[in-house]
Formats: sequence, C-alpha cells, structure tokens
Amino acid sequence: MEFLTQTSTLQWLLIIGSSVVFFILAPYAKDVATFFKAQHRGKEPNMLMLTGSLIISWIFAKSITNAANLGLEFGLVGGVAYAGYYLSFAVAGLIIYQLRTVGGYTSIHHFLTDKYGRRAVGLFSILISFRLFNEVWSNTMVIGTYFGDMGSTPYYTAIIVFTLLTLAYTLKGGLSSSIFTDVIQMVLFSVLLMIILGVIFAEPSADVGEMMTSGTWSMEMGLNLFFAAGLQSFSYPFHDPVLTDRGFITSPRITRKSFLWAALLGGLCIVLFSLVGVYAQQAGLQGQAAVEVAKKLGVVLLLIINFIMITSAASTLDSTFSSFSKLLTLDLGLGTTVSFGRLMMILVALLGTIPVFLDAEILSATTISGTMVIGLTPVFLLWKMKVPQISYFLSVICGLIFGLLLVFEWFPESLIYTTGKYASLLWINIYGVLLSFILFLLPTWIRRS
Repeated sequence: MEFLTQTSTLQWLLIIGSSVVFFILAPYAKDVATFFKAQHRGKEPNMLMLTGSLIISWIFAKSITNAANLGLEFGLVGGVAYAGYYLSFAVAGLIIYQLRTVGGYTSIHHFLTDKYGRRAVGLFSILISFRLFNEVWSNTMVIGTYFGDMGSTPYYTAIIVFTLLTLAYTLKGGLSSSIFTDVIQMVLFSVLLMIILGVIFAEPSADVGEMMTSGTWSMEMGLNLFFAAGLQSFSYPFHDPVLTDRGFITSPRITRKSFLWAALLGGLCIVLFSLVGVYAQQAGLQGQAAVEVAKKLGVVLLLIINFIMITSAASTLDSTFSSFSKLLTLDLGLGTTVSFGRLMMILVALLGTIPVFLDAEILSATTISGTMVIGLTPVFLLWKMKVPQISYFLSVICGLIFGLLLVFEWFPESLIYTTGKYASLLWINIYGVLLSFILFLLPTWIRRS
C-alpha cells in the first residue's frame, strides 16, 4: 500500500487529465444520427477508425487484467486461451455482413423482431442489459485496485470519480464521442504496450525465449478455457451491443473487413499483454499480475500500466454507456431524443456501479454471461432457416439454464471428461450448445414428421 500511496497523486492526474482532454476533444452531438450512429458531419467512420474502435472497445481493463493473470497462471498458453474470445469478431463480422446484404436488416433488433417477434426482442434485451451492467462494474473495479485495496476508501473513490469523468465526455457526444476517443485510446494503448514489453524484455531476469514457449499445451493447463472461449464465440458477440452496434454504422464491405482485422489484431494484443503475467510467473510473483509487475519494476512502469488500464477501461465504459442508451432509445423505442439517450446513460452508470460494492469477481463477468447466451448460437448461425418462433425461446432458455448450472455448480461431475481449471466451463458449454441446436430444430422436425 505504501508503494501505491507514493504514486497516487500522479495516478489521479492521469485519470483527471485524460478525461478532461477527451471531454474537450469529443464532438458535441446535437442530433440522433451523431449521438447514436456516430455520423460526423454526415460522414460514417472509415475502416481504420472502425477497426481501432472495435479492438480498443474489447481490450477493456477487465480483459487485459485477466490476460495477465492467465499468463501468470498458465504461461503463454493462458494468454492464447483468453485470446480465443476474439474469434467473436470474425463470427460477428461475417454474420452481420449476411444479415445486412442478404436479409436487408438494419440492426440485431430489426432481425429478431422480424423473425421471432417482440417477445423475443424483450428476452434478448434483458440478456444484453445484463451484459452492459457487467461491463460497467467489472472494468471500473480494475481501476480501483490501482488506488487501494479492494473495499478501501481510495478504491471506491477512484471507481466513482473515473465513472463520472468518463460519463461526462460520453454525454457530450454519445457514440460519436466513443468512436472518436477510441482512435486516440487505441494509439495510446499500442504505444504503452510496446513500452511495457520493452521494459520487461530489457530486464536481466527476463528470459524472452522461455517466455515465448512458456506453459503446457494441455487441457488442464489452459486449453479448457481456449476451447470454451472458441465455442462461446459463436454466440458471445451477439449479446454485446458494444460490438454489434458498430456492425451497422458503415458499409457492409468495410464492416466485414474491419471485424476480420479486429479479430486478428485484438487477439494479438491480448497474447502480447499476457506476457506481463508470464514475466510475473518467471519472477515468482503472486497476486494481480499487472499490479505486482508494476510494483517490482518501479513507479514509471506502474504509471504506464495504470494509464493503459485507464485507457482501455474508458474506451469500454463510454461504449457501454452509448450502447445502453441506444438500446432503450432506438432499439426498444422508449424514447426518440438525444436528451432521453443522455438520461439512459446516467441510469446505467448508476445501476452498473452497484455490484462494485457487492464483492463481484471480474472473470465471472465473462465466463458466466458467455455461458448464459450460448442459446443464441443456432439463432444466428442458422439465421436463414425458417423455424417457428418457439425455436428461439427453447434455445435461448436452454442457454440460460446451463448458465445457472455453471453459476451454482450444479452440473454433474461424471459428465466432465477433462480435468483442471475451466473443465466444467468447457463441458457445460459443449452440452449446452448441442442441446440448444436440438431444441432449436425440434419444432421443425416435429412439424415435418
């Protein structure tokens, strides 16, 4: 704690200074097109802007913290395992391209309403609201840990101040603010990541060759998570409006290209940041990998890692505020104005901060919500197939049930055929996806028989 206290003033300057700069630079949105669809002076974001926005909005503080911790636990295999989630970009990009060019749909909600009805949209909206609430607290908690121990006054103060400052510049421009600042945040992230790795590789105690070959390619040493992440990638992206909203703001061709590049580059960034944890493993450190490495290598590196967390957390948080606002205003039609959208941003900021005070776990925000939506897999992979509306509900509810089995650890151990951490996650997802497909297709089979 003494180490953190000595640098707290500089850390506060980073948070406040970066937020003030973003507020000044962010465009002011006066109309719906600018606030909800990121159109600036009538122009859509280009490919570089969209790709950068996609990557940085998913390389959130939660993700790079988990990547570093998995690197500490499993070596480089842990980073590769977590990078498996970035297959989501490729899946979403290809499916959204088809939805737009073949189906003529203008949003995920448009597709679900047309094919499965308003009740289906209602259930889907509950799922993505849960996701968006997760994004608020799971990212701000990471910021808090750089200011004090979990549960301490500095910890809570940092979370509240950071949330309010990010909310301020997002209220100014909505999705336009989010996309614009994402470009800056992506550049900062790239530079800071290179500096961090440069410092680590220059350490006399660091064996770069050993770091690059660290870990064991076995199920119990990380591959359980890798295959679970890959399996979830066929449903996971569709319950994340931060990602899917960006799939409908530029031309289909640019969108598809941006999503495919984001899959490759985003996964690479995660693997590279996991090397922080791999170094921590080599150095015999324990605890939060990024924090412990920063403590070991000095004040400057602590500030750089702190800044990279601020950058990534802010990019996700502003996107979350924008997506929740669009969900309630445009997708669900509860409002029509920019003012209503701004009120919804304030609402999600308040409600999404509550779990911070309930001792929530950040990795569970990914693994549990990812399992709960595996029922969306057949809904989107088989989107062209004509099925009755009940197929949607059977499949989605099946996924929710398997998510609850994971949460409460009710799944029979006799049905788990691998060992080690994340074995239950993998097999619950395997059985859940298979049953979701069966239930999705069952009404059609019954009709034909």
